[in-house]
Amino acid sequence: MEHRRWSIGNPPAPWAEAEPPPATHWPESEQPAAAESALVSTSSPTVGAIAVSGSHWGDHGTWHWGNQACHWRMLGDRDHPALVLLHGFGAASGHWRHNARSLAEAGWCVYAIDLIGFGDSSQPGHHPHHPLDNRLWARQLQGFLEQVVQAPAVLVGNSLGSLVAVTCAVFFPGWVVAVVAAPLPDPTLLMPLPRRRARWRRRLKRRTVVALCRLLPLELLVPLIARTALLDLGLRGAYASSAAVDGELRRLVARPALRPQAARALRAMSIAMALRPRAATAAPLLERMRQPLLVLWGSEDRLVPVGVRHRLPAHKPDLQLQVLEGLGHCPHDEAPEHFNRTLLRWLTALPTQNGAAAT
Repeated sequence: MEHRRWSIGNPPAPWAEAEPPPATHWPESEQPAAAESALVSTSSPTVGAIAVSGSHWGDHGTWHWGNQACHWRMLGDRDHPALVLLHGFGAASGHWRHNARSLAEAGWCVYAIDLIGFGDSSQPGHHPHHPLDNRLWARQLQGFLEQVVQAPAVLVGNSLGSLVAVTCAVFFPGWVVAVVAAPLPDPTLLMPLPRRRARWRRRLKRRTVVALCRLLPLELLVPLIARTALLDLGLRGAYASSAAVDGELRRLVARPALRPQAARALRAMSIAMALRPRAATAAPLLERMRQPLLVLWGSEDRLVPVGVRHRLPAHKPDLQLQVLEGLGHCPHDEAPEHFNRTLLRWLTALPTQNGAAAT
C-alpha cells in the first residue's frame, strides 16, 4: 500500500457544548502505585523477539494519564501511518491477537490500548465527578494520540471500542482520520433518550441506578464468572462458532476480571454508562461525526439486535455498512483473515488527509 503520514489539520476540539470533559484525577486512595508523573511512556522489557501474534503481541508500554496507568502496545514502523485498535467490553488489547501482524505488514503502525477499567490499565471505582463512560475513554484516547502516538490515526473498534472511537472522532476531530466500527452497539439506538428531562426525574434515575449497582454482589459474581463455565457461556454468546473460543481467549478475558479492583471498576462503568447524557449516546454522536465511517456487522451477532444496524444510516447517511456472513459479535477474532482483508481494502481507498505527503 502507499504509506501515508497524517498531519494535524486542526487542534483538538473543545468538549461538546455543555458537557465538560471528565477530569482525569481520582482521589489519592485510587491512584496507581506506579504513577510517578502525568506522562510517562516506557516500553516493557522485551525478552527475545517481539511477539507478532497471540495475546501478547507487540512491544508493550505503560503511559500515565493523570493518575491512571494505561497499558498500551505497538507493532510496526513508527514512520508509517498510525492505526489504533480499541477492544470491546470485558476484553483488552490482546483481543486483536490475529489482526495486528497483518495490519503492520500492510504498512500501518499498529497501536492498541487497554481502556481505563480493563486489561492491565487502572481499575478505578465509582466517583460522581469522574464518570467511567465513553466520554472519559475518548479523553483517554485523545491523550494517547497526542502524547504517545503524536499524530492523528485511524481508529478501529470492536463493540464498546467502536463507541469510544466515534466519541473521540466527534469531540476531537483533528486527531481522528477515520473510524471502523465492528460493530457499533448502543441500546439508545433502539430506545433513544429524551432531549429534555425534569430535574427530579434525573435525580431519581441517578439514585436508583447507583443503589441498584451497589446492591449487586459484583465482588462475588465477577470472580465466580471468571473461574467457572459461566465464562465459556458468555464467550460463546459472542461467537457464532465455538471453535474460536480457545484457552488463550479465556485467559485474556479472565485474568483482568480476577484483579482485586475489577468488581469496583465494573460497578463504576455500569453506573456511568447508564447515566450518560443524551449527547454522549450513539445517535447524536453519529449525526455530528464528519470522518469516514465503516461499520462491520456479523450476520450471526447474538448480542446486539439486528434492528440496531438498520438504524445507523438514519443518523449518518454516508457511512458504509458491510454484513459479514456467518460471524458473531467479534468478527475480528472469529474470522481474522476475512476481517483483515475487508478492513485493508477499505483503508486503501482512504484519501490522504490534510495534504499529508506520502512516504
